[in-house]
Amino acid sequence: MSWFYLIMTNESIDIAREMTALGKAARAAAAELAMCSTEQRNKALRSAAKALRSKARKILDANQTDMDAAEAGGLSAAMLDRLMLDEERIEAMAAGIESISELPDPVGKVLAEWQRPNGLLIQRVAVPLGVIGIIYESRPNVTADAAALCLKSGNAVILRGGSESFNSSHAIYDCMREGLESAGINVNGIQMVPTRDRAAVGFLLSSMAEWVDVVVPRGGKNLIKRVQDEARVPVIGHLEGICHVYLHASADAATARDVVLNAKMRRTGICGAVETVLVDSDVAQQLLPDVCKALSEAGCEIRGDEKVMGVIPNAIAATEEDWTTEYLDSIVSIRVVDDINAAMEHIATYGSGHTESIIASDSMAAETFLRSVDSAIVLHNASTQFADGGEFGMGAEIGIATGRVHARGPVGAEQLTSYKYVVRGTGQVRP
Repeated sequence: MSWFYLIMTNESIDIAREMTALGKAARAAAAELAMCSTEQRNKALRSAAKALRSKARKILDANQTDMDAAEAGGLSAAMLDRLMLDEERIEAMAAGIESISELPDPVGKVLAEWQRPNGLLIQRVAVPLGVIGIIYESRPNVTADAAALCLKSGNAVILRGGSESFNSSHAIYDCMREGLESAGINVNGIQMVPTRDRAAVGFLLSSMAEWVDVVVPRGGKNLIKRVQDEARVPVIGHLEGICHVYLHASADAATARDVVLNAKMRRTGICGAVETVLVDSDVAQQLLPDVCKALSEAGCEIRGDEKVMGVIPNAIAATEEDWTTEYLDSIVSIRVVDDINAAMEHIATYGSGHTESIIASDSMAAETFLRSVDSAIVLHNASTQFADGGEFGMGAEIGIATGRVHARGPVGAEQLTSYKYVVRGTGQVRP
């Protein structure tokens, strides 16, 4: 018996009826969206961006309500940062939607084309996935990013934001629906679960396979694990962002310091924040003092192995658990390794397949790392905080996918399509 039925109440029966209605409406809207023109979808996106700007005050008031409740409830500083909106972040949402509208249309794109000896012309053509369920926590800007990317790629979407961002997300959602309406598109192409009740999530995961084609979770480890465990439809997502920066023996000292500081402290609460730094034993004494000084001055707690503690006296002894912990906070673990092979072995053992960076002047070492490390994103001489769809030129992202099936890395509009084969003939029959 599923978790959903174990907690079923009269209210959850109503939730079942409500969620079923959302699913049916989304399926009908998806069929219409797939036929909308590029210009029609782009007009909806531009109108939604305009609505976000014109209704900024309403969004900020809703966000303040959420912030007050979250602070009273003891939400962590990292989570409060994810939840908080200001004028700059609202403008970033609007600009992100506009940048998505300017991207090439992924729908209808001919991915491959060839002609058979019998004269058949075969094309592989990009098509929308259909109906996407997106479950996320805290960050209300995901409402705009996810809705915009689904609209751009011709998909209908059912959004389920976190309880703590309920008011903020609904204020943003209203702006997205306004964009659809202004462009003459079925407003049910973007829908939001209207309740905080967790039973709605259970129903979406277990009982909506008839209407929902894929689920994308975006949030903490517990949420994503629950989605992966309970979903009866395919899931695109990642469980954790245990990201690494490896300081090779050839690393430039200033680059090592600046990249590690940014990768850890620019925003500690995002999945692309570095959690473990690895450093070659040959250069640990030269590189670590400056790196750790910069981190400490920025308020970061340093946990290290015995060799690190021999170089950095104020470091706290790291435990085995530290190598598998996504801190999402001002804490970093540091380990001294023998060489690049040991660094890659550590990443393969403890990493989550998200994002890894090598700091090196030796191009051959860098290429070895980039080819051999099996993570969704690998970088050379750059911060892990670039693990972001906007930074990749995708306008925005729904999340970072660490699986190996379908999408991998930042999930933008293009990654929210599948394909079909279109075959054109002149009367051919198979012998």
